[in-house]
Amino acid sequence: MPSGGTATLLWRDREGCGTIPFGLAAFRIGVYALWPFGYTTVERRDAGAPSCVGNVLWLVLAGWWLALGHIATGLVLCITIIGIPFGIANFKLIPVSLFPLGREIVPTDEPFATR
Repeated sequence: MPSGGTATLLWRDREGCGTIPFGLAAFRIGVYALWPFGYTTVERRDAGAPSCVGNVLWLVLAGWWLALGHIATGLVLCITIIGIPFGIANFKLIPVSLFPLGREIVPTDEPFATR
């Protein structure tokens, strides 16, 4: 068992780098917001109780503000014909901005059976 005890084991990512989960979640949202076309988010099956607790903390502290911002900008963008795809992209960002932990971004051309 690596040093750091159980608490650090709970917050390690898949590769075991010992990274901060909220920083990864913010980075995941940023990457997905940069280019959401052709990608979607799916829940990871191996996400456990720490990601559930982290999602509750995220929702209370930052998630609902981000979701409200995506709803507002999505509605404003959907007013014009040119802005409709960007408005839809903003609506796609709402679930990942509410609960980013325990999700992963996958291409949409991937078959549904492997998700």
